[in-house]
Amino acid sequence: MENNGILFSGKKILLSIVCLVGIVFAQANETQKVIEVVDNVGRYADEHRWMNLRGLFADKVVLDYSSFTKQPATTVTPDEIIKSWSGFLPGFEVTQHKNTDHVVKKDGDTFKVHTDVRAFHFISNVKDGNTWIVDGSYDVIVKKVKGEYKVSKFKFNFEKTLGNNNLPAVALERMQEKSFNAGKNRVEFKSNGKKLVGDLYLPKNYDSSKSYKTVIVNGSWTTVKEQMAGTYAQKLSDEGFITLAFDYRGYGESEGDVKYYESPSKKIEDINNAADFLVNLNSVEGIGVLGICAGAGYSLDSAAENPNIKAVVTAASWIHDGEAVKMFYGGEKGVNTKIKQAQDAKKAYEETGKVKYIPTISTTDKTAAMYGPFDYYLNPDRGAIKEWSNDKFAVASWEDWLKYDPTKNANKLDKPTLMIHSDGAVLPEYTKKYFANLKSEDKKLIWLGTELQSPMHQFKFYDNEKEMNTVTDNASKWFEKYL
Repeated sequence: MENNGILFSGKKILLSIVCLVGIVFAQANETQKVIEVVDNVGRYADEHRWMNLRGLFADKVVLDYSSFTKQPATTVTPDEIIKSWSGFLPGFEVTQHKNTDHVVKKDGDTFKVHTDVRAFHFISNVKDGNTWIVDGSYDVIVKKVKGEYKVSKFKFNFEKTLGNNNLPAVALERMQEKSFNAGKNRVEFKSNGKKLVGDLYLPKNYDSSKSYKTVIVNGSWTTVKEQMAGTYAQKLSDEGFITLAFDYRGYGESEGDVKYYESPSKKIEDINNAADFLVNLNSVEGIGVLGICAGAGYSLDSAAENPNIKAVVTAASWIHDGEAVKMFYGGEKGVNTKIKQAQDAKKAYEETGKVKYIPTISTTDKTAAMYGPFDYYLNPDRGAIKEWSNDKFAVASWEDWLKYDPTKNANKLDKPTLMIHSDGAVLPEYTKKYFANLKSEDKKLIWLGTELQSPMHQFKFYDNEKEMNTVTDNASKWFEKYL
């Protein structure tokens, strides 16, 4: 019996130790999450990931830079923080906020974090020095709300500056120097740290003292800004809108880790960052999105999550799910084969840094991303332009593309939505289904008549005057009403 008692006591001690270790581990894990939130404030700001940065803040935030600016602390919204920071930080070519020596104190669901910080800023070819460094510390309050950690107070304690103290003025000048003229203007903005290049179309009678309803135009998969996106952007600009057509990461003139990589999630992020860029322009009044073909799905998903986007129009929308892709890519076996090829290509890239490509379009090579006599992509007078790659489609794209399913978010989209389609365009029943499931009560479906069989009418929406005029006429009325 004594031995059993000792054994029982030993088990209780062991159980207590296990429980204690579990508590300590949970606390350490929670502390690390809080530190990550604080560090991500600077990291997302440096990378111009404004959408991600917005998500770190509570609905109201006490922002205190009084030790540096001599202005009192203020209570602001996340959008006000984003508007202020995104209107200043992109004026520098490089910024880096480095936090060290974190101290975290927990009080229930509230965490007080103190960390030292060095903020580095750089602009090339500036008289009196290219760098400006600010040293200090942060006192941050992070609250756990419904399982999420949100910053509710952000205080900067200034210590000293190093380098060229005139650099902030230079950064502001760089932001203010972005004066545009009527017509097409080249613009650059960041998306998750990568430089994106776009064409900003301003109305013929553009007046910088006025504000204009603004539309981001998104073309089909694999395309660049000079194709259908730019064509629609020009037509809507002629109707009095500011419009933006841009190259996604890895396409055209934009930067990207992998060129010609069709990643729906990254393209949606790029649209979000385009909206964040536009919202800081003084001439922009309200932002909408127009999506053609695959760009429709990306536009719909972006609008569902981005508060800066107020209305959506789609034309010849390519909206698929796991079943729909089987109709185009060789059934379940064909889809699984392509996904496996993509996974192998991703692994090879990680190991060797080499990207595997196949043709984007071909009438002879069945492995091409688009196999068939699709004149728009084959005709130099239409979409086969020099800015577009007809011979490089990253094989790694297949997994991202085939597993992408925009139908899941229809019941989340509460923005005014106009969809234009036909029985001769691609997957007509899927557009009807998406429209029926839309959360928004402000919605309209326009169905065009055609004798063309699906999907051949699809390509008419890309550059044919009749279809394009129908889209732009209806889109103009829609955006006028809801932006």
